[in-house]
Amino acid sequence: MVNFGKKLMADQIPEWKGYYINYKLMKKKVKQYGQQLQQGEKDRRRVLKDFSKMLDDQIEKIVLFLLEQQGMLASRIEKLAKQRAILQEQPDISGIAELREAYREVGLDLIKLLKFVDLNATGIRKILKKFDKRFGYRFTDYYVTSRSNHPYSQLQQVFKHVGVGAVVGALSRNLAELQERQGSYLSIYDQPSSALKDPIIDMINSSVDKLTRSTNFLRFLGQHALIVDEESPSTAGEEKIEDQKYHFMSLMLNLVNTFLYMVNTYIIVPTADDYSVSLGAASTVCGVVIGSMAVAQIFSSVYFSAWSNKSYFKPLIFSSIVLFLGNVCYAIAYDMKSLTVLIIGRLLCGMGSARAVNRRYISDCVPARIRMQASAGFVSASALGMACGPALAGLLQWKFKIYMVTFNQATLPGWVMAVAWLLYLVWLSFSFKEPNRATEVNDATQSPASGQRVDIGQLENGLARPLLTDSENKQNGDEDEEIDDSEEAAEDSRKPATSIASAYRLLTPSVKVQLLIYFMLKYAMEILLSESSVITNHYFSWNTSAVAIFLAILGLTVLPVNAVVGTYISNMFEDRQLLMVSQITLLVGIIFSFKVTSTYSVVQYVASALITFISAEVLEGVNLSLLSSVMSSRLSRGTYNGGLLSTEAGTLARVVADCTITAAGYLGVGKLLNITLLPSLVICATSITCTFLTYNSLF
Repeated sequence: MVNFGKKLMADQIPEWKGYYINYKLMKKKVKQYGQQLQQGEKDRRRVLKDFSKMLDDQIEKIVLFLLEQQGMLASRIEKLAKQRAILQEQPDISGIAELREAYREVGLDLIKLLKFVDLNATGIRKILKKFDKRFGYRFTDYYVTSRSNHPYSQLQQVFKHVGVGAVVGALSRNLAELQERQGSYLSIYDQPSSALKDPIIDMINSSVDKLTRSTNFLRFLGQHALIVDEESPSTAGEEKIEDQKYHFMSLMLNLVNTFLYMVNTYIIVPTADDYSVSLGAASTVCGVVIGSMAVAQIFSSVYFSAWSNKSYFKPLIFSSIVLFLGNVCYAIAYDMKSLTVLIIGRLLCGMGSARAVNRRYISDCVPARIRMQASAGFVSASALGMACGPALAGLLQWKFKIYMVTFNQATLPGWVMAVAWLLYLVWLSFSFKEPNRATEVNDATQSPASGQRVDIGQLENGLARPLLTDSENKQNGDEDEEIDDSEEAAEDSRKPATSIASAYRLLTPSVKVQLLIYFMLKYAMEILLSESSVITNHYFSWNTSAVAIFLAILGLTVLPVNAVVGTYISNMFEDRQLLMVSQITLLVGIIFSFKVTSTYSVVQYVASALITFISAEVLEGVNLSLLSSVMSSRLSRGTYNGGLLSTEAGTLARVVADCTITAAGYLGVGKLLNITLLPSLVICATSITCTFLTYNSLF
């Protein structure tokens, strides 16, 4: 594996060699600038001016060539359209076949052009990053912001690439009309877009989508899982390896594990306060009871992530057994009259959190062509579990005794989940298939040699990087510019983080801010959910069923809200714009939740809860979408990956929130609401400020 400078040389189309960014020259100039500054030959202002002009010239060269090539493609399509008009008058099967192949050749050349744009955009991003690191400036923020927003910007031409869109549309329409319609008089505009099955068009659309980072609901939802969408296999051999590792039933078992765990997490929320009171504790001790699971999850996420390096089956078996035992302890604590046993049961449930394994299985063992669907399934399973947990608790309102064991609304959640995990354990034992680890050793492939005919798979792989973002290409590794073009540097840059310290060193200010936002939104959501039973009982005298219905309705808003945001809103606004707006809306929801008068109405509570919860859900999707973009690719692999870091941030937020509820309870239930909301307000205001400071780096 070579670094970017060598990859750029290897992947260049020979006849276009003079139109690529001169990455080698610019690296040399950056080094010279450093020497000139040290020797006092130039001041910083002059260096910035010279470097900006050089980069402007490079981008202008690229864009003008891009426009020229687009014009040539458009001219070829226009000539083919004339041939198509003749064939419509005098149909000829062989002529239609030849014309279709001619259109496909144009499509292949368009993919070559998209790869040209992608390689150059990566070069621009890397040289800007190198300049910032060498001189300690925030030059990238200034350059990208000033150029991309200016009406005469060359960067803006690359961002919008209107000409490419027109060429794609023309190719799609003409290829579709050349397909056999079997007597249909409908035009392609009367057909659903999914009816266009030509593989060339599918490849082009996929390439454009990756290049522009346009999203739809499936992609938006899948990004919640923070599972990096690796590049598609470039060879049939790699596809065969992935298919050998993939097992549908094993994927389903991972998704069911995710669903059951989320049900297990939230099924006790409506009754935790009553359970605490029945054991002689204050109702606000429910914060400790609920948060115990999160405390254990902080540690379990690490060892499950490490365990998944060797096996997926064994950690899932262990998880099921521990969760079974934890729920049994939770249920029998009532008859034992022991708050300690109750908390131990929840700690055991947290120790069985295998979400790191579930996420890792999708990342490692699901073929790239369906990985986004699997990621969306992971998020959907979590959301449904979150909604079903409280709803199920609302149904478990029976009270009876078998021998010396009591079954009531407090203990039934434990017994039901114990039975569920036992059944899951049996299903897992018979149906899960451990993937062949031997195939993973040979997953890496070499870069294509220069001068070869462009391969379709290689071209599609070459477009997996978003335009001018901080995320690194998975084949290039990260930060390979810090050392000269040595093979050792490139290899080191591809190694995953091997410790928390090494993972922390990979966190840029943008990533740290995104993790802070994730902490903030999880904190706000946990405060809202965990204290809901206590607050509603104190102010409105709601019973368990009412609380369960309220929490279930909140949980059910997750998928519809994400559908609207992922399908429509995210296509109209930038992620960073949505990030800022959703944080401000969340802040409004928190402020509106405070009790500032002598009365506190149901309308105020429900309305503020909906604003807070929905804002947090929108924020989570946008936040993880940006986090997956700005996070180093080295954090997509190994034990200390990005998914683990985000899980730890969210879990820590839940722990702090639940401890805050219990601590505030000592001051009285009447003061609980405002005291617990105050930290949410401060953290949210802080995250908004930090977002503003790093706004220009969120691409």
